[in-house]
Amino acid sequence: MTPVEWRKIPTVLYPQEVLDKSFKRASKQSDLVEDPDKYHRVRKQMARMIQASSDTIAETLLKWIDKWPSLNAQSSFDQALVDAAVGADEYRRNLGAIQWAAQRVRSIAGESQSKMLRYRNIEAFHNERRHAYGRMSSIIDQISQNILWLGEARDILRKLPSIDASEPCIVVAGAPNVGKSALITVLSSGEPEVASYPFTTKRLHVGHFDHRRRTYQLVDTPGLLDRPMTERNQIEMQAIAALENIGDLVLFLIDLSEDGGVDLENQKNLLSEVEELLSDKEIIVVYSKADLIDQNNEGKIWVSSTTGLGVEELRSKIIDAVDADAIIDPLKLPSDWPRENEEIEPIGSPEEIAKRREKAEMHAPRWEREMRRKKNERA
Repeated sequence: MTPVEWRKIPTVLYPQEVLDKSFKRASKQSDLVEDPDKYHRVRKQMARMIQASSDTIAETLLKWIDKWPSLNAQSSFDQALVDAAVGADEYRRNLGAIQWAAQRVRSIAGESQSKMLRYRNIEAFHNERRHAYGRMSSIIDQISQNILWLGEARDILRKLPSIDASEPCIVVAGAPNVGKSALITVLSSGEPEVASYPFTTKRLHVGHFDHRRRTYQLVDTPGLLDRPMTERNQIEMQAIAALENIGDLVLFLIDLSEDGGVDLENQKNLLSEVEELLSDKEIIVVYSKADLIDQNNEGKIWVSSTTGLGVEELRSKIIDAVDADAIIDPLKLPSDWPRENEEIEPIGSPEEIAKRREKAEMHAPRWEREMRRKKNERA
């Protein structure tokens, strides 16, 4: 599943800007019509202007539909993000209104052009063009609130992170200020993406590192997995449920130094809640800020984002735990494996194809030519 590139959502024009753009483009079309007969020239001019304005409005609206991702095609986590940020039902309803308007505007153009064929005077052509413009303007006016909603939603959605559901995703959890963002930064091969998080006023960090051409994504969860159950709302619980589908592994950070302001008992209580919420996920407990305390190994995983202690060991443990490259059935190809399309025909005429094959056979290795000869003899 391809990750959503929210930043690529195009600019949404204001309703009046859509109309101004369409009528301005339409006004230029009349000069392109050439006909010595005034009656036919005006009819063609008005028809072309109506068509140009209709096409401009419809193409503008449909471009928005095309560029805005379909929620049904997204991962459950992306759907939860959109639902929390702008509302999934509102998302679908407003895009549906935009699509209806595009279809209606095109119908208006067709109806007006059909009427023009029955008119017998020049003034009627001008009146029909004005009437069509008025009807199109009325349609845009009807969806003005939908367009304005789309513009505001775009500004919000552009700040959401892009998470690829087909690649391993590691959820980094823990109480506030235990070093989640710092750990993601030192584990990442580049600068982590910082995006607005729709559930809280905090910022969401998404980092990644590569191993054997596979990208491992690291996502922190401010406002979701850093506070007690009683403080979470319904939308946050929905997003937590979605983490079960996108998260391959959970890193839970504990700060024994209590330097972040949360005592150890509350951190352990939070860990118990996360283990209950994400019962189907493997959870690795990581002890952060190892440079601030005396380390007592006892099988604990210690890391320090400041000194780099234990970071590479943790990276290896993540790779082993996710086991993304495990081969369960060696005889079964992955679902995204490139396959030969037997329906594709060679390019060129039959003579060109035969000539290329003959040339290839001439330059083939001797053992291959001999094998082909024996195969032909058996046939």
